[in-house]
Amino acid sequence: MTQGRSIIGWLLILAAFVLLWRYGEPVAKWALDYPKTWTIPAAKWISNLLKWLLNDATFGLFTFTQLTRFIAAVVEVPYQAALSLLSTGFLSGRGSSAIQLAPPLSWIAVIAIVGMIGHYAGGARLAIFAAGCFVFLAIFGQWNSAMVTLASILVAAPIGVVGGLLLGLAAYRWPRFDAALRPLLDLMQTIPVFAYLVPILFLFGFGPTAAIVATVIYAMPPMTRITVLALRAVPSEVRDLGRMIGCTRRQMTWRVMVPSARDSLMVGVNQVIMLSLNMVIIASMIGAGGLGFDVLAALRRLDIGAGVVAGLAIVALAVALDRLSQAMALKMGEFHGHAGKTGFVGRYPYLTAALVLVAVTTAIGLLIPAFQTYPKSWTVSSGTAFGQAVEWINVNYFDTLEAIKNFFLLNILVPFKRFLGGLPWLGVVGLLAYSGWRLGGLSLAILVSVLAFLIAATGQWEKAMITVYLCGVSVLLATLIGIPVGIVSAERKQLWRVVQAIIDTLQTLPSFVYLMPAVMLFRVGDFTAMLAVVAYSIAPAIRYTALGLQKVDPRLIEAGRAMGCTNWQLLTKIKLKLALPDIMLGLNQTIMFALSMLVITALVGTRDLGQEVYIALTKADTGRGLVAGLAVAFIAIIADRLIAAGAQRTRTRLGLQ
Repeated sequence: MTQGRSIIGWLLILAAFVLLWRYGEPVAKWALDYPKTWTIPAAKWISNLLKWLLNDATFGLFTFTQLTRFIAAVVEVPYQAALSLLSTGFLSGRGSSAIQLAPPLSWIAVIAIVGMIGHYAGGARLAIFAAGCFVFLAIFGQWNSAMVTLASILVAAPIGVVGGLLLGLAAYRWPRFDAALRPLLDLMQTIPVFAYLVPILFLFGFGPTAAIVATVIYAMPPMTRITVLALRAVPSEVRDLGRMIGCTRRQMTWRVMVPSARDSLMVGVNQVIMLSLNMVIIASMIGAGGLGFDVLAALRRLDIGAGVVAGLAIVALAVALDRLSQAMALKMGEFHGHAGKTGFVGRYPYLTAALVLVAVTTAIGLLIPAFQTYPKSWTVSSGTAFGQAVEWINVNYFDTLEAIKNFFLLNILVPFKRFLGGLPWLGVVGLLAYSGWRLGGLSLAILVSVLAFLIAATGQWEKAMITVYLCGVSVLLATLIGIPVGIVSAERKQLWRVVQAIIDTLQTLPSFVYLMPAVMLFRVGDFTAMLAVVAYSIAPAIRYTALGLQKVDPRLIEAGRAMGCTNWQLLTKIKLKLALPDIMLGLNQTIMFALSMLVITALVGTRDLGQEVYIALTKADTGRGLVAGLAVAFIAIIADRLIAAGAQRTRTRLGLQ
């Protein structure tokens, strides 16, 4: 009976939507196209607010601008220390007149120290692997840029971890603070980074410090969320034990709760590191330098070889830091120190070896420059090979590539774009409200309808529909490819290892890297953007499908076989149904990845919200950029909440809750 009412309700709302769409213009034209006279001047309000903060806002003893510049100066101190240690050396003076007082760590010392950390945390195999990643940086001529990037990470990641941990502790302790913080975290994770680069530039100035601030804002939310979840997951027995032995509130937090949640918290640390590395290219737009600047410069001159090599260098750095952080997380739970050892050398053998190595290599480097700086004559350049490969494909398969592009444009992309562009804004808002009500009740209906209305009311509806069209087509294609790949590889361990290695690489490659081959093969346009978005967002569709199928209870599969089910029936009637919540979560993540990539594709000629954000960045128009960025965030939140509610209903219906 309930299912019948649900079907009738959907039919009625769809019928009303079609009537409004096809026959609403003579009666209520305002319901089809949002009237410009009703537009909320949010961009102007935001720009005026920033001007007030910069020019007039004061705390009495100091102004708001002085506060932000003080924060920038504080961040500058550890960054300059890290940069001096890894790249520039310790300098006296500035600019061309600067004198080097002491050289930076030699490339041999850095690789050896990385190897020692790997050996301490995970043994010989991890030591060889981590050191090998850094050797790759030296061999392919990426050492200097990689050290600049590493200096930024060494500053941004600890700030992100500590800040996220403290915010998570506050949210865990005070539920009202948690309720207020959650929407802010949603916005931090969904607003395109381009959108808040302009206000960061105004508030913190141009340079690496502003880039570090942007990186922290981008990378901190996962640490905060994971901290809250990890503390809530601490067993009640552990908390009861802390109370029984008389722990104070501070002791309960730092001696009981945080150590008990250590494993989960280290997942947050890992996420901060990965997101910080993902941010390095975008941060290079406001003065970060390093590998990100190399990739961005290669994209601007369409040098695919240089861009791919710099992108692979970021992957090597990311993978090394990822493995080391995971191994250190496991090591933290073990006994530290060396029992029975006395003296500094006995208690800290790795630190002693590192200090001796630094001293020796620095001394030898003064006599033999190759010990200090990796010789350019030893570098390997594979950049031209990538460029020649793309050129060969263009020369020999130009007609085929054009035919593929035109087929997709004429038969899929353009018709779908026109379809979405012609939908009435009021009908879409009503349809979203009804979907929210059916899936999550009145509160979800109000949330999604208000967010959709704000997109129209701020004058972003037309560009938002182009964003939805590009995102929708890309997500559909990524899902059609990713889910079958996940299904095929889920039960084949060797194949899954290969697929997992590929998607791990896809997720660590900088987003800009995906644009270069697509542009060089298909030039700029919507089809090029779609290819880049599909390549970037396909990983979650594969991963969550495979993991969902691998989590299915083997007893249920055996029961199906006992009943005589074929392999196809086992897959469609049991496995896929039980894995559906995980597959829906993968769809959610695919949409999030697609939306984040769409902002990057503004560089290849799209006309969506991403282009609006990018134009605002080039014109330093804070209000315009943030309004367009908020529209992207609203689309992401609507999709996230509706899919999450659908997954929750599916779990309940399948008895998995």
